[in-house]
Amino acid sequence: MDDPQALLDNGDVPGLLRHLRANADGMDLRELARLAGGAAAASGFDDLREAAAAVAGTAGRGGEPGPQELYDFGYACVERGAAALAVPALRAALELLPGEVGLVRELAAALEREHRHAEAVAELDARAALLEPWPDRYLVAYNAFMAGDVARAEDAARGLPEPDGTWAPAAERLHRLLARARAVRAVSPLDDRDLRGWQFAIGGAVLLTLSPHGFADGMTGRFAYLGDAYGQCRRSVERLRTVLGAAGLAPDRVMPLPDRSSTILGLAAAELLGLPAEPFAPERPGSLVVAYDLNEADGEALGGLWDRAEGQVLFEHATCWTDPPPVTADVSGLLHQVAVPPWGAGLRAAPDGSVERTEPDERPAAEVAAEIVRAEPDADEGDGATPPDPDAALAALVAAVRPRWPAAGPREPVGSPGPVRSSRFA
Repeated sequence: MDDPQALLDNGDVPGLLRHLRANADGMDLRELARLAGGAAAASGFDDLREAAAAVAGTAGRGGEPGPQELYDFGYACVERGAAALAVPALRAALELLPGEVGLVRELAAALEREHRHAEAVAELDARAALLEPWPDRYLVAYNAFMAGDVARAEDAARGLPEPDGTWAPAAERLHRLLARARAVRAVSPLDDRDLRGWQFAIGGAVLLTLSPHGFADGMTGRFAYLGDAYGQCRRSVERLRTVLGAAGLAPDRVMPLPDRSSTILGLAAAELLGLPAEPFAPERPGSLVVAYDLNEADGEALGGLWDRAEGQVLFEHATCWTDPPPVTADVSGLLHQVAVPPWGAGLRAAPDGSVERTEPDERPAAEVAAEIVRAEPDADEGDGATPPDPDAALAALVAAVRPRWPAAGPREPVGSPGPVRSSRFA
């Protein structure tokens, strides 16, 4: 096991945080805070450093930190993206002030940030007498849904009164989640292996391809590292064709986003689908907007895609599931943690067995796009452990959800992997 003090002494803040996230629930709180404070000092996070020092050095309640110090530390951890460190502190604060609903909410928020949705529901249920409809019982419904318990989410949602303006967007979002789950449930089991079904239920996205590697060994259809290939890009476009046909949609033009990778993929998609390629204009209805990876796109362009133009479809080939883009595509080719496009700089095995870095392909975008058009669709059979994924199953899902796809409402980000979990790089 890593020595956390050695990690701190060596300035390995990412390594220290990985260690603390993995071990926070079992650590002495003052030691956890001391180490977190060291990481905060090295990162220039004065708010977290000060809050951590108050927990690590307090002489409060019997020599233990008091509820205010614990709350302040937990809040600072959540605000600085280290919600896992907040969980034990907030639980300890609740032991000291069991009737404080604000602590319950902050603990539920920390667990939700860590995608520990079932635990969030359990913490809220344990204090049911304290809960108010908004936000508390909404949080029960939302986290039950994200934990995979649609029936519990439906039941909690039915008991919610109409919200005021503050919580109206959350109520609308919950309504959309439940409606999509009802739509897809006819053709999809929505269990802890149904990646495609949950991608639609959570984000309104149609997932084209399941990773054929490591499905039964922790990946469940997602890629970790992907060295992309022209044939994989071609397969995404061909499956996109299947989806559009099943939905009865006929875009009249392709609009690639202006970054280089999206331009390459967009030009290829236009050629393969027999459509004109035109400059991106987010308000244009009836168009097919093409992105390679939305996290690589221009922020202003993404802002224009938050609201859907009538009949518009946003297609993203490579969607990062560990760092979701700020808008969710209507069609996602595949889910990855790290992806290198076929024309990007990457690594390959040399003839002598060593690993060498390749240079990016700097040819004009149209010439690179032609490589996708010429490629055979790559149907990688993988390790043989991935469930069959025929085009017919994809088309059946789209046909079943057709009244709700493309989805209504804004293209909100998918902030949680939901009930289908996958292994990831630390």
